[in-house]
Amino acid sequence: MSETASLGFIGLGVMGSGMCANAVKKHGAPLHAFDMNAEALRAQVDGGARGAASVAEVARAASVVFLSLPGGKQVRAVCAEIAAHAAPGTVVIDLSTTAVAEARDVADLLAARGIAFADAPVARTRQAAIDGTLSIMVGADPELFARIEPLLRYMGSDVTHCGAVGCGQVVKLINNTLLFEQVAALAEMFVVAERAGVAPAKLVEAVSLGSGDSFALRNHGLKAMVPRAFPAKAFPMAYTLKDLGYTIELAEEMGVEPRLPRLAAEYYQAAIDQGLGESYFPGVIEVVDRR
Repeated sequence: MSETASLGFIGLGVMGSGMCANAVKKHGAPLHAFDMNAEALRAQVDGGARGAASVAEVARAASVVFLSLPGGKQVRAVCAEIAAHAAPGTVVIDLSTTAVAEARDVADLLAARGIAFADAPVARTRQAAIDGTLSIMVGADPELFARIEPLLRYMGSDVTHCGAVGCGQVVKLINNTLLFEQVAALAEMFVVAERAGVAPAKLVEAVSLGSGDSFALRNHGLKAMVPRAFPAKAFPMAYTLKDLGYTIELAEEMGVEPRLPRLAAEYYQAAIDQGLGESYFPGVIEVVDRR
């Protein structure tokens, strides 16, 4: 994909803001940004993006449109609007996390208008989005992947072609589900350790040197559970439960009984029921500690 291609970016939230800023800095042509949050949009304009007044304006102006949206419902609605306004030959790259079936349905919707689509959900943290070091899992045909990979590397240090459309979402959902299950397990064991007389920081120090070490332990355990810091603008419980729901749906479609995802979902649902829905998801430890 040419560095002179005009870009669009729709969705400037927790992850989208960092990704958009990197695209603005690293691309050699204008980037047209849109978000319903005027403050989020202003921050990107201040960084060099061109502010758009609507999805339709981005669709008309850009030859490649990135999406970073809360879920499948929003992706479907935005893509319907793009289909109505974008020229044939436009490429849509969805960085959001959605159900696999939704990604494939949207691809069909856009293909009918001559618009190409790739699902490219991202993993790692908000800081990784700011630093341009995300892991990006892509579902697209090989020719399209080859064209868009240089653009994705504005935002990610690891870009993996996982297969056809929808396969990026398959891998992302499995990645997230494994993390959510590990964090729920950590929540239980942190409370067990603390009640048995082991300080949480000492638990992390010791376990990280053994076979129980993990990314979740060293990041979500050490940086969130030890200080009990669960900021509202990080990845919230509600998003966690949404992604687990997508995984449960996918597993059932594939004939697999998703017992562990369901068990993890019970914890995150309890957190939401207890008023923690907007809190950073490692805050699920509060649910365990209240029992």
